[in-house]
Amino acid sequence: MKILILNGPNLNLLGRREPSIYGNLTFDEFFESLKKNYPTVELHYFQSNIEGELINKLHEVGFSYHGIIFNAGAYTHTSVAIGDAIKGIDAPVIEVHISNVHSREEFRHVSYIAPNSKGVIAGFGLQSYELGLQSFL
Repeated sequence: MKILILNGPNLNLLGRREPSIYGNLTFDEFFESLKKNYPTVELHYFQSNIEGELINKLHEVGFSYHGIIFNAGAYTHTSVAIGDAIKGIDAPVIEVHISNVHSREEFRHVSYIAPNSKGVIAGFGLQSYELGLQSFL
């Protein structure tokens, strides 16, 4: 099984950015533990702060991977284009968020990704990604 974890803007700062919300672990550290805990899954990871690069990656893997676990960061709440890209591919997408977006600012309650996703997982810290992975297994 081939799964992509796709992270959007500012998620490259995990471990340093607002640790009270996002924790102290970098995503690379977490990703290494995921690969170790799921050796039979072919896990790939891509992060970009650029909307078009995220869309290009969705197009690149969206017809050949078994699933995509996607934390689009703030683009979740602003990008019609990313929502359209997800709608246009075959691979199922799980939208994930580290924090509970519904307990935060009002603008974070809207998702342009959720209507085209298999499901949404939010508020479980980095474990949100593992829950997304388990949904594909």
